[in-house]
Amino acid sequence: MSVRLAKFIADSGVASRRGAEGLIVKGAVSVNGKIIDTPVFFVKDDDIVCVNGKEIKQDNDIKLYAFHKPINTMTTTHDPMGRKTIYDVLDKKYKNLKYIGRLDFKTTGLLLMTNSGDLARKMSLPKNHIERTYIATVDKYTKTGLNALRNGICVDGINYQPMKIEELDEHNLKITVTEGKKNEIRIALKSIGSPVKALHRISYGIIKLGNLGSGKILEIDKKTIDLVLKNF
Repeated sequence: MSVRLAKFIADSGVASRRGAEGLIVKGAVSVNGKIIDTPVFFVKDDDIVCVNGKEIKQDNDIKLYAFHKPINTMTTTHDPMGRKTIYDVLDKKYKNLKYIGRLDFKTTGLLLMTNSGDLARKMSLPKNHIERTYIATVDKYTKTGLNALRNGICVDGINYQPMKIEELDEHNLKITVTEGKKNEIRIALKSIGSPVKALHRISYGIIKLGNLGSGKILEIDKKTIDLVLKNF
């Protein structure tokens, strides 16, 4: 089976897909001893791929981690504005892990990370309907507003699917979504007059944050990973 060279590099954990394409264009990648300068190139399992002269191999042993993302960190490898990223918080040995989906700068809680680009993609696709659950803190809300979100809502021409909402107290809501659209909870709550003061993710699919401390990372056991993989 053949795959795009950039995907092969990304799945090996050396760089993101975009970063891999940049390495290729710069002439830092060779296949079977020949420099490749175009991302439109396919490799097979028995090809020898080198980045900066060092052979790389895909890690077929899928790893999955739960990371408790702190507030005021960007879910990215590099922020042009110089803000702290999750990789500034994580130990260097985790620098090649890929994040699954994103949490915005102010959002805290569970962020899944993996060495598998394919798993990261599958777990992020809206069509797979993986539930993400958050605790949203607001100043106030109304039953009418929440019911609108429970039925699905359109904001600025964008449709947001129905949300599961549990009222915890007068300021906190437990909200479950499956789409993963950018800032969907913040946008939806603001549209009903309940702007978010704090947002914290407590679960992603079958994986829960539990009591994992802020800034800490925990490897998920193989049994749980196997259960995750059964969804695809």
